[in-house]
Amino acid sequence: MTGLRLAAMDAQDLAVLSAILQDAIVPIGDIAYLPDEQCFVAVANRFRWEGEGTPTGPTPDAGHAGERVNCGLRFLGVTRVAYRGFDLRRRDQFLCLLAVEPADDGASLLLRLAGGGDIRLSVERVEVRLTDIGEPWPAVARPAHPVSN
Repeated sequence: MTGLRLAAMDAQDLAVLSAILQDAIVPIGDIAYLPDEQCFVAVANRFRWEGEGTPTGPTPDAGHAGERVNCGLRFLGVTRVAYRGFDLRRRDQFLCLLAVEPADDGASLLLRLAGGGDIRLSVERVEVRLTDIGEPWPAVARPAHPVSN
């Protein structure tokens, strides 16, 4: 099985990447800012939303929750990182990534987290790389979001 290898170079690409990363679980211990390399990196356990019509796609077989896979993320051209809504020192805790999007200021990317937290990356440009790592495994549950009226 071949994993995903994607690059996002603009807002349109970022929207696709964000959809793929929706509901990814990110251990706080698996994120790092490398200022000398102007790079923010993370390893995420993402739900495999891709593959419509397969057990892992948007309409899985009854009783099949889908799959998860680890992926590496690299955000390049990062000049500053700000964390809000969680304690970075709690390295054993997990974050749930809801979206990756350009901030209103035009010079930052926001990693929106469940519970209202976020990670703000000040960037020189949009350049993000996603690479699946290893083989997928059966998900315990399928992420669900209530629809509000």
